[in-house]
Amino acid sequence: MVYYCYPQGRHKALTMSYDDGRRADERLVGLFNQYGIKGTFHLNSGLLGDGDRIAAEEVPALYRGHEVSVHTRSHPTLARCPQEQIVQEIVEDRKALESLLGVPVRGMSYPNGSFTSGMKGLLPPLGIEYARTVQTTGGFGLPDDLLEWRATCHHNDRLLERAEAFAGLHKKQYLYLMYVWGHSYEFDNDGNWELMESFGEIAGGHGDIWYATNIEWVHYMKACERLLVSAALDFAYNPSVLSVWLEVAGRIVEVPGGQRVQFS
Repeated sequence: MVYYCYPQGRHKALTMSYDDGRRADERLVGLFNQYGIKGTFHLNSGLLGDGDRIAAEEVPALYRGHEVSVHTRSHPTLARCPQEQIVQEIVEDRKALESLLGVPVRGMSYPNGSFTSGMKGLLPPLGIEYARTVQTTGGFGLPDDLLEWRATCHHNDRLLERAEAFAGLHKKQYLYLMYVWGHSYEFDNDGNWELMESFGEIAGGHGDIWYATNIEWVHYMKACERLLVSAALDFAYNPSVLSVWLEVAGRIVEVPGGQRVQFS
């Protein structure tokens, strides 16, 4: 039997997703770093520096080690916009963020949670590989549609209960994903920063959990899909740059990028 695994043979992954780039991101990033958790931060490049939003020049240092992603340039309700404006909002946000960071920006979250099924077809030609919604699943399954990616929960929805359940998952015949979303300023508004501190204590530091940004998870799973396995299931060739880990007859096997690995 050959199964895909997460890096180093893990079977659980945790990723976080926070919108709008408000000043409270500083505290949230600090907590993520403290507990070894990785997050994706969706920014509106046209609003950087407005009010209590993070300024453009602060972005590279603040979010180092995490992912910065598209949230459109000016945060419109996309379902009400013509296609021309949708294209402009996404492309201009990508261009501005890539100019700040020097890396490709390939993901997004829908501002105001607004999208249509027809809109999703625009995204891949614009360089968008995933788009997060505000709808949630309540579970730890893998997404069926990366352009309508539903998180496990918002952080105000039974977060600690779900974290305990996730940390306790042990059946390795499945791959699990816990995905939490929200806005960092909500912790200020609700006066509940201790919620994220408790979450970090429960969910951080586990050897069987892979802590990934949204795009790291997407790129790894795409590398799994590109893996070329022989019909006899006795070797695999990895055409990707990323290593892929497999469980083969109960053994954890790494297939490095660009290499062929014999299983037996």
